[in-house]
Amino acid sequence: MIDNAHDLCIRQTRSWLKTVIIDLNFCPFAHRVFENETIHYQHVDNSDIEYCLRALIDECLQLDSNDVFETSLLIFSQAFSSFDDFLDLIAMANTLLIDRGYEGIYQLAHFHPDYHFADVTKDDAANYTNRSPWPMLHIIRESSLEQALKHYPDPETIPEHNIKVTRAKGSKEMQTLLDACYKQPEY
Repeated sequence: MIDNAHDLCIRQTRSWLKTVIIDLNFCPFAHRVFENETIHYQHVDNSDIEYCLRALIDECLQLDSNDVFETSLLIFSQAFSSFDDFLDLIAMANTLLIDRGYEGIYQLAHFHPDYHFADVTKDDAANYTNRSPWPMLHIIRESSLEQALKHYPDPETIPEHNIKVTRAKGSKEMQTLLDACYKQPEY
């Protein structure tokens, strides 16, 4: 039994990581950190933009002081349901990281239930490479990413692979996978 919204959001996110990101091999580096439990999950249940940006910096400070975690997922359950609002958050978050001296230390990846790449139609299955159960920012240690890339041939082919996979499955099957993360998540 899941105790609260916090636990539920994290379990749904873990389910998405396992069944979409790892099982479809969207990120060849995710399996190791998932299995080693070196991902820090932080659920934010506040919609105030300043609060959410403070939570981002708090996560950076968490990573600064705790090298057990390779990466962090900042999950927003009460904010940024509009993809346009989420894009505004991304812009502010990237500026904030630069202002706080984190450029070259951390970089952000981002995911959203309604993610839509500018160069494709909204119904293109390719959008599912960045669709997730909740709006979230992925804080990545650049040093860890550099190490992982040293051992991975042709990392520039990762996005091409992901687009091929999503388009082969189609939007309907990809949405079914995403929807399954909301129901009785195992992880």
